[in-house]
Amino acid sequence: MRRKLNFGEIISCMFYKTKRILLAVAASFIVVTSQAQSVKSDSTVIRQIFQEALTKGKSYENLRYLCTQIGPRLSGSEGAAKAVAYTKQVMEGYGFDRVYLQDVMVPHWVRGDKEKAAIISKKSNVSVPIRALGGSVGTGKKALSAGVIEVKTFEELKALGREKVQGKIVFFNRPMNPAYIETFQAYSAAVNQRSSGAVEAARLGAVGAIVRSMNLFLDDFPHTGGLRYDESVTKIPAAAISTNGAELLSQQLKENPALQFEFKMNPQTLPDAPSHNVIGEIRGSEHPEEIIVVGGHLDSWDLAQGAHDDGTGCMQAIEVLRLMKVLNIKPKRTIRAVMYMNEENGVRGGRQYAEQALAKKEKHIAALESDAGGFTPRGFGIEASPTIVNQISKWQYLLAPFGLNDIGEGHAGTDIGPLKNDNIALIGLKPDSQRYFEIHHAATDTFDRVNRRELELGGASMAALIYLIDKYGL
Repeated sequence: MRRKLNFGEIISCMFYKTKRILLAVAASFIVVTSQAQSVKSDSTVIRQIFQEALTKGKSYENLRYLCTQIGPRLSGSEGAAKAVAYTKQVMEGYGFDRVYLQDVMVPHWVRGDKEKAAIISKKSNVSVPIRALGGSVGTGKKALSAGVIEVKTFEELKALGREKVQGKIVFFNRPMNPAYIETFQAYSAAVNQRSSGAVEAARLGAVGAIVRSMNLFLDDFPHTGGLRYDESVTKIPAAAISTNGAELLSQQLKENPALQFEFKMNPQTLPDAPSHNVIGEIRGSEHPEEIIVVGGHLDSWDLAQGAHDDGTGCMQAIEVLRLMKVLNIKPKRTIRAVMYMNEENGVRGGRQYAEQALAKKEKHIAALESDAGGFTPRGFGIEASPTIVNQISKWQYLLAPFGLNDIGEGHAGTDIGPLKNDNIALIGLKPDSQRYFEIHHAATDTFDRVNRRELELGGASMAALIYLIDKYGL
């Protein structure tokens, strides 16, 4: 039988229950208040980052020098060596805690004299713009002239068989699909003809390969890019033809399937050359052993100034560290800017960096790359576990006011790919991509095509995300 409580005991119980409720409410209030203050603090810092970048940013002027005073920077070239010295000097000038070079041997391919090509028929000879694909062999002392077989896919090529292909030049004419909203999806669906077309054509006895430029626009600028040979297959010369040139060649083939295509080019592959990744860092104040990398690739193709691909990414990466330093943001973790060498025709810099990190047992928690042009930033693509993707995506409410709404799973970057493991977040800046393939790997990739405001917004966006990763971890 339960004993009845007297009046004093009832009052005492009520007091203790009320006390517990009040303590719980107070604790909840403290947590909510603390969270609100943290959000306010983060918003303030991020706004300061953008304000500094948009009013006093240095990316644009640094890029101006890289493009107009140094210019093309294909790995192994004099331009690449000058770019290494320049970016090292820039980072030293900003007073980063450590700036150093990381040795890497890189491919050394040179284009040689300007390429020439013509469509030859009984009625006329029509010149068309071409450029050798990176790594291609030459045509020899004389021009290569042969009949042409036009295909859009490897399956179509194989169906023709050796009898129809042998001794011919294979013309790969699959356009990038303009129906894709995401232009990198269109690029991915078309680029295998550039990278592997020469091998597939040579397997069936072709003597050369001509590839439609990876370009969503119709113009007269050929877009180069790397190809891959198979050592078990004869190496045949391969070149990109401008989209207008491709349209013309296709039209004339319909009218005259017996026409000849003639082209001459004299590139050379020289012995591997010594070069460097350029690295600058701000040492972490609490967890210096944990490293967050931000970077871009310093090399570029030889046809232009390498402004969007990838001078913009390099200058934005340096700007991330500069913004932290000038705003007196003292990171808990080590923030490292890396200018990778040889992304375009070998990825030697990215691989070397990852190998050295593994050898030194370095702990990388995140790597962010900008290699999609210096256009208006829209968000970030993330390669990581679902838990990490979800954690980064939750910061969207802090980044959305600055136009960064597209945050989720997606491609991160070629240079940081070798760092991939189960614990690291690989992240790629996602700028607006609609104009990118007009200039990608072409003579049009020049400094005047870069908008200052868009460029500085990208650097600030990267700095904001790095700030959050550093503060909260992953």
